[in-house]
Amino acid sequence: MISATFRGPWLPYRGKAPPTGTLPALPIQLSACTVAYPFATSPVFQNLSLMVEAGKLVAVIGPNGSGKSTLLKLIAGLIKPSTGEVRVFGQTRVSGAPLAFLPQRSEIDWHFPISVEDMVATGRYVHVGWLKRLGAWDRQMVEEALNRVGLWALRRRTIDELSGGQQQRMLLARALVQEADLLLLDEPLNAVDQASKDVINQRLLEHVQTGGTALMATHEDGSHLGRYHQVIDLGAIG
Repeated sequence: MISATFRGPWLPYRGKAPPTGTLPALPIQLSACTVAYPFATSPVFQNLSLMVEAGKLVAVIGPNGSGKSTLLKLIAGLIKPSTGEVRVFGQTRVSGAPLAFLPQRSEIDWHFPISVEDMVATGRYVHVGWLKRLGAWDRQMVEEALNRVGLWALRRRTIDELSGGQQQRMLLARALVQEADLLLLDEPLNAVDQASKDVINQRLLEHVQTGGTALMATHEDGSHLGRYHQVIDLGAIG
């Protein structure tokens, strides 16, 4: 078991996110969680308990198969624990929580015919709903987010025209326009150029400096983990 003290869902577009300023102090609380996939010979992890406090940048490390992606999906509500309890901002129901989940790039259909700008704009539907048109304020937020990740000039391109690092920055921009307090990022620094790594790290540091929280799965080694407030090593779980 690992216990540590630090600091939306897969389909988050079910209505407006709760107003900021009304959230509990702990974005994440896991209590004795075990996750086991059907037909697997052993659980991914057992009796995992941790608390994540607001305003922290947290790295989740460990070898392939140690459960990094599983942990993020568990918190995001994509999977349920076999035993134990998950609370996000004090609630056991993740739906509607001010949370943004960035999957690995390999899980995105990059051949889908959508522009960079429109892809980022989908992040605003958490606030307006799928059946309403985006307003001027929503479009302004999309422009600002794309500028923050250095992609505004590429907004008219289709998503398959971007490099790997640019695609990852676009996914981050999509998360930023959701105005989520909690960001969950699955390997955003994997196989991207150094310029994109620098942009992603800077935007995440800005997010936590303003009171947000970010939990990121990463393969970065110890020499590059100094920027994180806490490191969770899933490979150390016995």
